[in-house]
Amino acid sequence: MEVFKIPLMNTIEHPSTPCTESEKQHRYDCAYLKMARQWAELSHCKRRQVGALIVKDDMIISDGYNGTPSGAENACEDENGDTKWYVLHAEANAITKVARSTNNAVNSTLYLTLSPCRECAKLIHQAGIKRLVYIDRYKDPTGIDFLHRSGIETTQILQP
Repeated sequence: MEVFKIPLMNTIEHPSTPCTESEKQHRYDCAYLKMARQWAELSHCKRRQVGALIVKDDMIISDGYNGTPSGAENACEDENGDTKWYVLHAEANAITKVARSTNNAVNSTLYLTLSPCRECAKLIHQAGIKRLVYIDRYKDPTGIDFLHRSGIETTQILQP
């Protein structure tokens, strides 16, 4: 697992500046993570807002944020401040969204503002996602550990 401690802001250089493929990939990774952060702001959850993007063949094929299922009220927490059991995680929303389309996530990259829980890690693996890039690490490392063992490349890019 690679970990970068580079600010997400001001990382994109002038397009005419020559760079290696690795530097170019890092620039795109940072840009997609910034977009995932913006997407997270659409969540109605009060405890934590999480955003996700799935990118395949240089195109965003799906997006998601944590929230309640379609048709349910938007409140993610109950009167005690606990997350309701049926709230979907951002990556689950993005994966199910692409599943409803004519596309698929095989050999794609998933960008997340928070690393996945163990349940979502299984979905990531089953969807055929080959690469995960995320900002913050979830409290339980089981999901990331599972993805490592499954051969999925994971990269954390830290905010300053």
